[in-house]
Amino acid sequence: MNVFILNSGRCGSTTWIRACEHIENFSAGHESRIHLVGPGRLDYPANHIEADNRLTWMLGRLDTTYGDDAYYVHLHRERDAAARSFARRSDFGILRAWREGVLLGATPEADPLRLALDYLDSAEQNIRLFLRDKSHQMDARLETIEPDYRAFWGWIEAQGDLEAALAELRIRHNASDQAR
Repeated sequence: MNVFILNSGRCGSTTWIRACEHIENFSAGHESRIHLVGPGRLDYPANHIEADNRLTWMLGRLDTTYGDDAYYVHLHRERDAAARSFARRSDFGILRAWREGVLLGATPEADPLRLALDYLDSAEQNIRLFLRDKSHQMDARLETIEPDYRAFWGWIEAQGDLEAALAELRIRHNASDQAR
């Protein structure tokens, strides 16, 4: 069984996968196939947990490849907090791709917070639309990550060191720089 942690980014996906590295009956990766093109991009090994916010742009392909056979977690964060985190990183990554590649004509001087909110609204709506017919799905939030992760552990019948996984959730992995 494959598990996908669908997310917009800036919501704890790196931390979630770090916790998943303590699961013995699944492999886990964060953006592990972003360098690949074509069918290989979504060719994850069996019994793998993957978090990659770029999948929000590939949900049609994800559906064709995995459909209702996979398990899906919608990991998200309070909208304004996620937008502020993205705005601090507006000069690279997915927000830069949104500004320069999707919103053609958006200048580098465009308000980063406004761009982040626009991206988040699109990504979150794409995820919700994708999940509307999926049998195996759960909701998880950064604000309630520990109880949500405990539920996830049981839901996928994880085996391993739950206490080590929960300890990993208390570390802020990939946090954006507050000074920016």
